[in-house]
Amino acid sequence: MGGKLLLGSRRYSSWSLRGWLAVRLAGLDVEEEVIPLKGKGQTVEIHKRSPNRLVPYLEHDGAHIWESLAICLYCAEFCPALLPQERKARAHALSISAQMHAGFRHLRQLCPMDIGRSPAFPETLSDEEKENLKTDLTLLGDVILKALLRDGSPSYYLFGSEFGIVEAMYGPVMLRIKQYKLEPFLPSEVNKWVERGLSHPLMQEWVAKAEAEPDEWRLSYT
Repeated sequence: MGGKLLLGSRRYSSWSLRGWLAVRLAGLDVEEEVIPLKGKGQTVEIHKRSPNRLVPYLEHDGAHIWESLAICLYCAEFCPALLPQERKARAHALSISAQMHAGFRHLRQLCPMDIGRSPAFPETLSDEEKENLKTDLTLLGDVILKALLRDGSPSYYLFGSEFGIVEAMYGPVMLRIKQYKLEPFLPSEVNKWVERGLSHPLMQEWVAKAEAEPDEWRLSYT
């Protein structure tokens, strides 16, 4: 086997992080290539090479996979333990993974991933934007807490003792919570889960590589 995983700048590309985590968790043997982002819709090299003009994009053993959630599910075929095997738990895990893929728009737009920024709440937001952000955080806290407590007592990760596909999908949110000091808006058990996720070796590796990216890769608005 073999192939390539196309990524955007690790500092900014939350979707690349999701796909990368899944690929690494599954142990797929692929070469990683990082293309520096040049602002919204301006990274022509990615447009030319990725079927949906976005990252991540995975080529593996003759398969071509794009969209982070699709990459996660592809990786789970090679490592089934990345998703719970019990039917109802698996349905729950898939549902909240898809919810992350399609939802939490205000959180994603108002708090873009920016590894290395000085942690601070985004005070420049308008009152309406702050309320929209808090609404998303309330929903996020409810989603995560219900998953943590689905068996009656807090699990280490959302569906057991291992960092899996759901954590891969929510990994960028863990970073945002720290980067924008959003902990006061979340239940304590959710914040503990965030700390556990951020301490995972793969999350720490991604952050270290993001911080080591060349200064010239930084976007002008940061």
